[in-house]
Amino acid sequence: MKGLAASIGVVFLSPILVAGTGMMLAHSADAVQSSGSFSGCLPGVDSDKVAGQVAKILDGASGKNIRIEGLDLPAEQIPNAATIVATGLSLDVPKKGQIIALATAMQESRLRNLGYGDRDSLGLFQQRPSQGWGTAQQIRDPVYASEQFYKHLLRVDGWQQMTVTQAAQAVQKSGLPDAYAQWQNLATALQAAIAKTFPGASADADDQDEKPSPSTTGCAPGQEGPGFGRIPEGSVPKGYSIPKDADPRARKAIEWAMHQLGTLYQWGGSCTNAHGPDPMGRCDCSSLMQQAYAHAGIRLTRTTYTQVGEGKAVSPAHLKPGDLIFSRGSAARPEHVGMYMGEGLVIEAPRTTKPVRITPITDWEILAARRVL
Repeated sequence: MKGLAASIGVVFLSPILVAGTGMMLAHSADAVQSSGSFSGCLPGVDSDKVAGQVAKILDGASGKNIRIEGLDLPAEQIPNAATIVATGLSLDVPKKGQIIALATAMQESRLRNLGYGDRDSLGLFQQRPSQGWGTAQQIRDPVYASEQFYKHLLRVDGWQQMTVTQAAQAVQKSGLPDAYAQWQNLATALQAAIAKTFPGASADADDQDEKPSPSTTGCAPGQEGPGFGRIPEGSVPKGYSIPKDADPRARKAIEWAMHQLGTLYQWGGSCTNAHGPDPMGRCDCSSLMQQAYAHAGIRLTRTTYTQVGEGKAVSPAHLKPGDLIFSRGSAARPEHVGMYMGEGLVIEAPRTTKPVRITPITDWEILAARRVL
């Protein structure tokens, strides 16, 4: 691997990887960073497709017709990812470390070499001059920023045994410590695609298949929901069962909510007699949550606006059966709530004229999630 550093050194001088990304400023309104704008995991990444698209960009394609889920500006983002991988290779950082670095940069900057951020945060990793990461000019150099990230990572005791999220958080100390996991699958695919472009890089002993597993990523198998196919409104998907490891109280709440499937939504309804003749006994989204948990011995407040403050916040990447998820409106004042059932499914009372139903979580733009147990 040591011999690889010299050949990779040319990457550091490339006008695409340094001048193109190191000096690039956020140049329009749509370049504004929004670390909370990505609403879900990226499971099922097609590594071969990613490799093909990456190769096109690194061969000089404009990016106009390049499509990689999770990368909205691939012509800018892929060269930055290549710089991160190349830097890791030159420092003999194992493959897992490169994946951690890519996932971190995806979360912190969306692989953009930003000239702004929270307080004095800058660059690919949103490093802060005031916290000793270097000068503003140094941090805006993608090679320097990558080197600093790796040096800090390698100082973390036991980082290779940590999950991607744990290792990234040990370096970054983020206010959103669970957010890195959502990028692991894409980071793995990008690392593999980029490393192939460097002769000898993939032949190292540490270059083992770094496949995401349910224990290390927020995109565990079954968390998508599409595996159940189309779900008729008011029905339980064939093959679904409440996960065996669900909290017993969550199990009771889910079971009770499932007994309300097919009953029509009623705004302001109490959900105390959803199958009865009085429309006001039917459910709206928040009363369904309230009554489901009441039957499990958990008291919840009545409205979506107040339920978003119940229990404790959890990352959408680490949902458990029974967690409440919120959408529409804003994170501070969401307008809709549903209950995660496991297996990538959510039960909800959606809106007027619609029945209580089960939907895949991929249909949701999650603004907040709360665990009320």
